Amino acid sequence: MKNSTPSRAAQAAATPGRLTVMAALLAGLCAPALASDVVISQVYGGGGNNGATYKNDFIELFNRGGVAVNVNGWSVQYASAGGASWQKTALPNLTLQPGQYLLVQQAAGTGGSVALPTPDASASIAMSGTTGKVLLASVNTVFTVSNPSGPTVKDLVGFGGANGFEGAPTPLLSNATAALRNADGCADSDNNLADFTVLAPTPRNSASPLHACGAPATPPIVASCPATLQLAAGNGGSAALSASDADGIVNSASISAGAVPGIGLVNFSAATAAGGSASASLQVGANVAVGSYPLTILFGNNQAQSASCDVAVTVQAAAGLSHTIPQIQGSGASSPYAGTTQTTEGVVTLKVGGGFFIQDANGDGDPTTSDGIFVYTGAANFAAKVGDKVRVSGTVFEYTPTGASRSYTELKDISSVLVQSSGHQITPSNVELPHADLGQLEGMLVRFVRPLTITQTAFLGARGELSLSSGRLEVPTNRYRPGTPEMLALAAANERNLIVLDDGLFVTPTTIPYIGADHTVRAGDLVSNLTGVVDFGAIGGGGAAFKLQPSEAPQISRDNPRSAHPEIAAGNVKVASANVLNFFTTFTNGVDVTGASGQGCALGSSVSKSNCRGADNMVEFVRQRDKIVNELKGIDADVYGLMEIQNKGDYTVGYLVDALNAAIGGLPTYAVVPKPANTGTDAIRVAMIYKPAKLSLVGGALSDGDAVNNRPPMAQTFRAGNGEKFSIVVNHLKSKGGCPGGSGADADQKDGQACWNPTRVLQAQRLVGSFVPQVVAAAGDPDVLLIGDFNAHGFEDPIDAITRSGFVNQLERHVRPKTLPYSYVFDSESGYLDHALASAALDRQVVDATEWHINADEPTVIDYNTDGKPQDLYNALPYRASDHDPVVVSLNLQPSYSDVSASLRTSATALVYNRASGKFGGTLSISNSGSSALSGPFQVQFDGLAAGVTLANASGSHNGAAYISIDAATLAPGATLTVPLSFSRSGNVNIGYTTTIFSGKF
Repeated sequence: MKNSTPSRAAQAAATPGRLTVMAALLAGLCAPALASDVVISQVYGGGGNNGATYKNDFIELFNRGGVAVNVNGWSVQYASAGGASWQKTALPNLTLQPGQYLLVQQAAGTGGSVALPTPDASASIAMSGTTGKVLLASVNTVFTVSNPSGPTVKDLVGFGGANGFEGAPTPLLSNATAALRNADGCADSDNNLADFTVLAPTPRNSASPLHACGAPATPPIVASCPATLQLAAGNGGSAALSASDADGIVNSASISAGAVPGIGLVNFSAATAAGGSASASLQVGANVAVGSYPLTILFGNNQAQSASCDVAVTVQAAAGLSHTIPQIQGSGASSPYAGTTQTTEGVVTLKVGGGFFIQDANGDGDPTTSDGIFVYTGAANFAAKVGDKVRVSGTVFEYTPTGASRSYTELKDISSVLVQSSGHQITPSNVELPHADLGQLEGMLVRFVRPLTITQTAFLGARGELSLSSGRLEVPTNRYRPGTPEMLALAAANERNLIVLDDGLFVTPTTIPYIGADHTVRAGDLVSNLTGVVDFGAIGGGGAAFKLQPSEAPQISRDNPRSAHPEIAAGNVKVASANVLNFFTTFTNGVDVTGASGQGCALGSSVSKSNCRGADNMVEFVRQRDKIVNELKGIDADVYGLMEIQNKGDYTVGYLVDALNAAIGGLPTYAVVPKPANTGTDAIRVAMIYKPAKLSLVGGALSDGDAVNNRPPMAQTFRAGNGEKFSIVVNHLKSKGGCPGGSGADADQKDGQACWNPTRVLQAQRLVGSFVPQVVAAAGDPDVLLIGDFNAHGFEDPIDAITRSGFVNQLERHVRPKTLPYSYVFDSESGYLDHALASAALDRQVVDATEWHINADEPTVIDYNTDGKPQDLYNALPYRASDHDPVVVSLNLQPSYSDVSASLRTSATALVYNRASGKFGGTLSISNSGSSALSGPFQVQFDGLAAGVTLANASGSHNGAAYISIDAATLAPGATLTVPLSFSRSGNVNIGYTTTIFSGKF
């Protein structure tokens, strides 16, 4: 079962990259078109080589036109990838009918096991198995140039990097693969790369069925029969058969070969309409003697079509039982009978891709030994059905998926599946999560007695998987310090509280399972009526886990609904942090947003399209852009810190601002914060945009280009409408992925912080120890908000370094008391990598903070990408605009001082002139006339001083008026402060003033 599933890497390697295809298409615009009805439809040069199936190389031709073409006097020719010396094979005097193939056999090798179909022409050219070129000419003249052209060249195919081709050459071939023209030979856009696919060779000759191009397809009857039906002597049994036809009605079924007394078709039911399914049962009587009975079943329809399928019926004496399923499973981590051949018996509970599960009907009453087991049949199709009691003979095998720390007991190399009887039912065992050891239930039919929470949706489209747990799982270091007993206990509890709901396919599903009517299913939703078989295998993202293969459709309720906008208490400034997931205006195909080709992205000193990230082409870019724009519109922040935007000066962030402004009415609502001097050498940078109507820039942006910062933090000071200043620092610390080799400090220490943690700590320490003080000094204001993707969860070392310096974690302060704070889901656990950390001075002015859960909970399959999806469920709504949720902070910026004059009474002595100093001196007494103590320090502002009068002992000037600072912590009711005064004047100007007294600092 599991070992039949191709790896993600293998699947990716099997599909040519789209950027290569696009580049080839662009190159093909300049290539001459070679018009011909007869084309080269297949090229194979690996014949007879090591690993080959066929003994000979071959070239296949095809008439894709609508009229017959005689090829007498024509030739096919071969040359090496870079050569100009061609070898010729003359074609026979044969008239190719429309849709007819012609097979030219070439040299044989010493390998291979299968002869080609009878060739229509033969020669002995030894073709390369990987790279070369083949042409079809209407003459027998041998060409002498590397890339021939002209009216006699009817077709040209270059493969594997050859220097002769139409448009662009195909990818490399191999001993096991050929270049096959698409649409069975009908495709011809004059571009080899676009027209051919690299697949296993399938040679066709002039006797093969015709394939007329452009003719309406007549869908055939599709029959479905088990390959084998094995029955125990004296028991009898049956197998279900079916057939359908997309445009016809299947109306008959019969045994056309191999019929014997006691074996027949019963309960035939014809299809009721075109596309419907006909069904029948192949019945084998209990009196049929021991033996083998190969049968052919023939189905017919109302269009005079027929289709057959073969069923190998075997009646044999049942082998004796060697051990029960519980005995085979045993109570240990692996079977005591691993590697031995055993015969056991059980009831089929579920059929899935690659096999089926059986369970002992009685069990052994021991909870440590599973009563079920998986029977891995691979491609073999046995007739056993759910409810059948079967006796199975096979090898006990401990299957260990890649990355797994345990194995899973199953039966493989199955020699016999004998149906004993039918109509049995197994009662599911009631279970719940957390569970101490799901391995004790492997292969068993179970029912979860309580609803489970969906805790991850990332691999729904790619693998048909949803992670489930009892309540959402939290990253242990999101709540506790790494390595603490509490953190380790939570990690252990999470391991016992997870099962992955699968779809029974073990490959990418053709239809996305479990998706809702609104094209989503979210982490946090609940799943009930959960019944199925406990499996174990590889999961999306790597590693392995226990899975549930459902036997009944689970019920999913939307307990975590989407919200239209973030819910947050109002202040006078709204700040947001948004990771825009590689928003690039230069695409991975080398084209940019203006349509210019041959473009690249900068990474260090390299400029190449291979450095580009994000959208592969303009179509994907528009989809990505619209989702991000709608995300930013929904937040409606006054200033945004952005991560993962192309490091291309201010061009890409400027493009985003223009798109955002256009989407909200066309007015210049947002503007770019001009970039600082240093944006780093990474392909991505951090950036800021803001509303000029709400905020004004104070000075220019700053950044810290120290070598420890691969993506320098960016700081900007703003002034709000009430005159108050504050600074924002946008950060994107070193990622947790791409671990370094070896076991150094930056390697994964298995403490929950992943790799590069010491580097992130150094970045955090430099941030608060060096860069923030520079920002504060330049702003002349201590109000600082650190936002961005810190790639560290709430209680990991980098965040601890920041909070120990005095910054306050706003998600812990505002979100944790109400719910779990998270902005990212990984390995089925939720936590926040995206932070809002306020300086002590700003902390008291933070009204609220929240996360808008539009991304982390959503399945990846609904994002902007167009490739690798079983269905395209895209819309421009903001959901899954990125993989990180945005963080939103509401500030209520207040002056750092307040007018307390109403609570104070002042009295001043007469001013006395001092001849020695030339100044007028006196005192001012300030008394607290209220009933409450006032907090200092105090600032006494002297208003109304005449021109020529100067307060000689002033501490400074505020709003054009001199003031004196009084460094007193408090002023109790009735208490008095006395302030010395010293004035100078020019001429006889009267010294007069009024006072305004403030609590706090200017």
